[in-house]
Amino acid sequence: MTVTSTRRGSFGLRRPLARIAAFASALVLAACQPIQTGMSGPSTGQTIDPSQPVPVALLVPAGTGSADMDWLARSLKNSATMAARDAQGATIDLRVYEAGSDPAVAVAKANQAADEGAKIILGPLFADSANAVGVAMAPRGINVLSFSNNADIAGGNLFVLGNTFGNVADRLVRYSVRNGKRRILVVAEDDVAGQVGSQAIQKAIQRNRATLAGLATHPVSQQGIDGVIPNVSQAALSGNVDAVFLTANHGAVLPYLTDKLADAGVTSATVQMMGLTRWDQPASRMGLRGVQGGWFALPDTRMKGQFDQRYRAAFGEAPHELGSLGYDGVAAIAALVRAGKRNALTTAGLTQNSGFQGITGAFRLRRDGTNERALSVATIRNGQVQILDPAPQSFGGAGF
Repeated sequence: MTVTSTRRGSFGLRRPLARIAAFASALVLAACQPIQTGMSGPSTGQTIDPSQPVPVALLVPAGTGSADMDWLARSLKNSATMAARDAQGATIDLRVYEAGSDPAVAVAKANQAADEGAKIILGPLFADSANAVGVAMAPRGINVLSFSNNADIAGGNLFVLGNTFGNVADRLVRYSVRNGKRRILVVAEDDVAGQVGSQAIQKAIQRNRATLAGLATHPVSQQGIDGVIPNVSQAALSGNVDAVFLTANHGAVLPYLTDKLADAGVTSATVQMMGLTRWDQPASRMGLRGVQGGWFALPDTRMKGQFDQRYRAAFGEAPHELGSLGYDGVAAIAALVRAGKRNALTTAGLTQNSGFQGITGAFRLRRDGTNERALSVATIRNGQVQILDPAPQSFGGAGF
């Protein structure tokens, strides 16, 4: 089944994928240890003397005029500084550059950092800027660990640290198949983010040998959602669908879509619902009838409270949700340097097979520039979050 609605009344919540940066984890250096793998093959990046200070350039999104972006830039800088200070056995020479949101500015700052001796670039945030910086740094043999979650830009000397749609989709589809729910209907927005999310779900379905039971695409509008509800509900209740997977990337879509589906008799009591986004944020969502019993993915946050407390004590404010990515990158670099690796900042060094253990769970970088992160499968029951399947603590765990 393929359903496309063309009606367009807007929620007024459109945004390009290049401006989406998913939440991701931060590392506690004491628990962040690289694993020897002996991987071989083409490798990019700078070699270092691990006994000497390692120059690391941090590109932050300051200077955009946005208070939220300034807060995020501050959080990235502060978190990275924490990681550098924690780096016992390694000396990180952290250098911070304000890259804003303009790709040209980001490239200029990256070139400045390279001229000043940077061995690796951490950042920038936005996918278009990260892509431009990756291209600019490739001839200079410098790897870039961007804060983007857009897997489409990954590859060569450019890595993405943000949690990707592919990670979430793969975790949920794998869990769904393990629980006997193999026939999956996908419902997605017709904008760029919705379609990238839809593609990630479909790839996860194929990879985990599930079945795509149908695809419904709707505009980001009340009228657009109304237009697909009859066919989606008919398919979901036909007996030929085990689960309905929603992209629901826009804040107003999930409440409206799940409410309309519930009106049509489609809830997790009749067919399993699951989503690509956090269904527990904001907290007001947890009382919605349509999300009760639905599945979604969460990072492993057992150690995040400790990180947040340290951050507040040091800087007098809460960190931005994405700010811990700064700690993530610097701590991983420091762990590899501490291990005495001259190739710590090359592809071979960065892509340790067993990855790193951080405060929001295990993660590793892949040679194709993407990442893999440990996630929990959660649900909402009676307005409360419950963990159905905890995040695996290593890459040999059942969730991978």
